[in-house]
Amino acid sequence: MDRTVVRCAEGHVFSTASFPMQHLGPGRIGPGRLLRCPRCARLRQSVPVAPEKG
Repeated sequence: MDRTVVRCAEGHVFSTASFPMQHLGPGRIGPGRLLRCPRCARLRQSVPVAPEKG
């Protein structure tokens, strides 16, 4: 199962097994999704983190 690395609105970075509706793409409904952040334990707007090059 692929995991997606995301950053919540508070700046916490974590990975999630599912990133809801990612198949629709950012052009349709925007890049962010509501996910429960494991650091602050609240539903937060989260966006995928771009992979580092190098």
